[in-house]
Amino acid sequence: MLFNSLAFLIFLPVVFVLYWAVFNRTVAWRNAFILGISYYFYGSWDWRFLFLIAFVSGVCYLAGIKIEENERNKPWRQVWLTSACVICFGLVGVFKYFNFFIENFVAMSRALGCAQNVASLHIILPVGISFFTFQAMSYVIDVYRGQMRASRDWVAFFSYISYFPQLVAGPIERSTNLLPQFGVLQRFNYDEAADGLRQALWGFFKKIVIADNCAIIVNQVYANYESMSSRSLLFAAVLFAFQIYGDFSGYSDIAIGCSRLFGFRLMRNFANPYFSRDVAEFWRRWHISLSTWFRDYLYFPLGGSRCSRWKTVRNVFLMFGVSGFWHGANWTFIVWGLLNACYFLPGLLTGNNRRHTNCVAEGRLLPTVKEVFLMAGTFAATVFAWVFFRAESLSKAVDYLARMLTLSEKGTTKLVGSLYCSPTILLLLLLFFISVEWVQREKQHALWFNCMVMPAPIRWVAYYVVIAIIFAFGAAQQTFIYFQF
Repeated sequence: MLFNSLAFLIFLPVVFVLYWAVFNRTVAWRNAFILGISYYFYGSWDWRFLFLIAFVSGVCYLAGIKIEENERNKPWRQVWLTSACVICFGLVGVFKYFNFFIENFVAMSRALGCAQNVASLHIILPVGISFFTFQAMSYVIDVYRGQMRASRDWVAFFSYISYFPQLVAGPIERSTNLLPQFGVLQRFNYDEAADGLRQALWGFFKKIVIADNCAIIVNQVYANYESMSSRSLLFAAVLFAFQIYGDFSGYSDIAIGCSRLFGFRLMRNFANPYFSRDVAEFWRRWHISLSTWFRDYLYFPLGGSRCSRWKTVRNVFLMFGVSGFWHGANWTFIVWGLLNACYFLPGLLTGNNRRHTNCVAEGRLLPTVKEVFLMAGTFAATVFAWVFFRAESLSKAVDYLARMLTLSEKGTTKLVGSLYCSPTILLLLLLFFISVEWVQREKQHALWFNCMVMPAPIRWVAYYVVIAIIFAFGAAQQTFIYFQF
């Protein structure tokens, strides 16, 4: 069930009414309802994978209890932690990476003159498997570290793993934040719910208007890039940066906003990353839940930057390389991750990676000339790296970049947008989008207003303008990009 579908627009109000009007007596009653609708939500894609998410939940639920019960028996604690990690990451490996390893093994064997005939499998990738397995594993690791008490309420725990707003594409919630909320009987808060609707509305705008309209031109150019001019290739590369940002941050805003309707607070997943002044700041603002996951559960345990220079370099490349591989079974993702490691490393080694921890032009309407150049440079480097992320193969990514950087006008420059959104209109919409996000960059989301300062008529005009743009220029329904991860 897609957020940007009619089915979800019917599903959400029904769930909202039942949650507050019917299942409102006890925490257990509420959690059972959340678990039921979450499994229904996930099963609407393929009911067979409900057994997979239930199995992962059961394994981690049991592992957490056993780790806590063996508090003074470290070997057994390690056995249960290792077992949970092997099972969860093993499932991800089979479903997501089995064919990748088989294909590369065969290619390597042939290169060495040892032909191998190993058949690949037609494996269906379960939606969101990388998200809910990582969320489950963070719980087990937190229990092992003593940062979280093991849950004895299996309904609450299964609800935490399968919570429908963020189940298939994040944010990847930590048990220390989300799981305790399932132990509280939530009370309806009008202000929270209203602001949640505003945040979800902006998420729909980013997905339906920005991401989906960008996708039409991006798909057109990438499918025929050999016949496109350099200008068209550059234009599509920039549009993809906005497509993936609008798509993924739009999903996060919808997930966070919908959760607030039910009294749950999810972590912020994006914080205006394209206003970053260096790559380190970009990664503090982009896909925050995943970036901090790899930081806390991979980078820091390896020693982080508090070790020798060589090990620091190793840790950075491992973190970004694994992060790239997390996104998909393709060398393009790995190169994308390693390229970002190359961007990130100079700032870390020179001690400048924490220069920009505040919001750009904080307290000011306009940035300085220096800030403009820093943001432009960071954005350009990001756009360059996104080509590897979007391309189907490394050879096509390199060829695309070579053609783009030749600055040749040979080839097609005429691009076709959606029925009601030409490339020119799309540029105007992007300008509107960037302007709103810039003005509201210090807020939690772009439609956050101080009701004590901003008059109600102005606020409602803003809401209706956004709604009107969605209906006027919304593109055809498209799947969220991160569903494939």
